[in-house]
Formats: sequence, structure tokens, C-alpha cells
Amino acid sequence: MSEITYKEIHEFTKEDLQELFLSVEWSSGHFPDKLQIAMRNFETVVSAWDGDKLVGMICAMDDGIMTAYVHYLLVRPDYQDKGIGRKLVSRVKEIYKDYLRIVVVGYDDEVQFYENCGFEKADDASPFFITDLWT
Repeated sequence: MSEITYKEIHEFTKEDLQELFLSVEWSSGHFPDKLQIAMRNFETVVSAWDGDKLVGMICAMDDGIMTAYVHYLLVRPDYQDKGIGRKLVSRVKEIYKDYLRIVVVGYDDEVQFYENCGFEKADDASPFFITDLWT
């Protein structure tokens, strides 16, 4: 692994997106055409690269002043536990430092990671979905 570089870009190849999303077994990786468009539409996309290999990314949308929502945070399994996810979260926290709230929906096995990044788990809230995705 060489030094990881971070980029704020919105253009990705379908192959890069598909490989990254399927590496963490996210069903959205089966829709690389849609992912490409989604990346263009997110307000914030920070990606992590090992040379020309896309190894992680974080994507957020916001209302322009008060609240930002982290929609995707993913790191290839063979690059996890190397500080990449924490660095991606740190970049988003810096971008949205003047906002009143940054929201993320984390799965139960991710709670510790997000708490270590400064997020607090809500005791009185649950995420709700209408979805055709299976993961």
C-alpha cells in the first residue's frame, strides 16, 4: 500500500464505483450507472485513492446551512483499520464545521466507529427506509 491520497471529485468510472461498492457487499454496486449519476449529484464527495485504485469514499448532502447528511461511507475491506474511514469522516466534519448538525445512519456493527469519530447515538430515534436494495 502506497500513501493514500484524498480527492474532492465527482467523476468516477463505473468500474471503480462497482468494484468499491461490491467489495463491501453493498447491493448498490450492481447499479454503477446510477452510482455515477449519484456521485455527480452529491454536494460533497471525498474519495481515498491508493495510486489509481479507489479504496474508499464518503458522500454527503446538505441543506446549505444547517444540516448535512452522510449518505455513504465505505472503505475496501483490505484497506480497513488503517485510518482511512476516520480521515474521510474528518474531512466531512471540516467541510461542515459551521453547520448545526451532521447526521449519519450507521448499522449496529458500526456504532463504535462513529462514536469514536465524535457522533452520538440517538436513544429516541430509528432510521426508516423505503427501498428496493437488499443491503
